[in-house]
Amino acid sequence: MDTDAGVVRAAQQADAAGIGLVHVRSWQAAYTGHFPQEFLDALDPAARAESWRRILGAAQRDRQAELVGEVDGHVGGFVSVGPSRDSDAGDAGELYAIYLLPELWGCGLGRRLMDAALDTLAGLGFDAATLWVLEGNQRARRFYEKAGWNIDGATKVDDGPGFPIAEVRYHRPLA
Repeated sequence: MDTDAGVVRAAQQADAAGIGLVHVRSWQAAYTGHFPQEFLDALDPAARAESWRRILGAAQRDRQAELVGEVDGHVGGFVSVGPSRDSDAGDAGELYAIYLLPELWGCGLGRRLMDAALDTLAGLGFDAATLWVLEGNQRARRFYEKAGWNIDGATKVDDGPGFPIAEVRYHRPLA
């Protein structure tokens, strides 16, 4: 795929299937060895797309946005941002998710999505942002650090999917 021809734009309801596919394929590639394989194998792009249809079809949410990176007419990646969900983060924004099709990793689309996410958060009135990342996901952590994010010392263990996920928080100014 030619990432030079790609565009980053606001996500639309019609993008839900593409976002669902990106979400599942990226998790299956990025989290192999970190999450139970049976969990990864059971991920369903159609079910994930339905979740994204609900998100994208909901009434406008205060200070939140979803963007897609479209490559060759298809969703190649996406990012979701909004207010931080952490009580100790003040009025910071949060990068909730950024995922790309594995074949697009390292092609520049992730950086373009990150830049758009940071611009969007600043445009929504935030002066700083946070994100949570799987503690053992070194590839993602290097990506965030290259984009100016710094670990801030906060950690958590999420057991929502039925197994523990150790995460670390990153922070960065938006100015």
